[in-house]
Amino acid sequence: MAIPKVFISYSHDDQDHKKWVLDLASRLRNTGIDAAIDQWDLRPGDDLPHFMETNLASADYVLMVCTDNYVEKANSGVGGVGYEKMIVTSDLMRGIDSNKVIPIIRQHGTSSVPTFLKTKLYIDFSRSDEFEFAFDELVRAVHNAPLYKKPEIGNSPFEPVRESKQEKTNDAILELMKVLIQDFEGGENFTYYPDIIGRVGASRVMLDLLLNQASEKGYIRLAGNSGEYLIYLNDKGKFYAIEHGLVRA
Repeated sequence: MAIPKVFISYSHDDQDHKKWVLDLASRLRNTGIDAAIDQWDLRPGDDLPHFMETNLASADYVLMVCTDNYVEKANSGVGGVGYEKMIVTSDLMRGIDSNKVIPIIRQHGTSSVPTFLKTKLYIDFSRSDEFEFAFDELVRAVHNAPLYKKPEIGNSPFEPVRESKQEKTNDAILELMKVLIQDFEGGENFTYYPDIIGRVGASRVMLDLLLNQASEKGYIRLAGNSGEYLIYLNDKGKFYAIEHGLVRA
């Protein structure tokens, strides 16, 4: 699995802020994220524009730590922050997913971001007592591991009810009873099993199951050996025939 890389862009407001950014980068690296910042990647004599341009291009995400000073410099194009703004808003960004830039809010009492980031959803690190929640949100965003996942779309509650297996079985018993009632109305006191094979519209396996179910329900009585049944119609079966319109009452 590829290790995600982030480049942290920030302004050197004071030593406390620089340490906060350094600590953030260290924690990101401890959670499987290759975080790049100038404090450990730049040495005296290194080319600052080349460092910025290289990291902005190679990073999966650019974290822009927004303080009042950072926002002012970015909007006015001043210093290193101004140079990064020039790169991020130039042709370099045209082939990069717009979600690449994640604003990090560090101000207290405001949530200002550079003008070119106004439309982007930010992560709020302004409150120290909520740091862990914000850090978890950031790590999940970089690792593409959201806390909540969109559920699958279910079936419409207004779709017609599909025929159940029980309904199919009941329909098959109805077909069996039609044949038995036809023989009974024709003057037969019983129906011989071999005589109904092929008349019910079911396989012999299904026919045997239907006969057993009809017997269990009390519609019929089976006499004789398997495969040579004599099938007698019970009173309950006759009532079934009347209720289902197989004969006139």
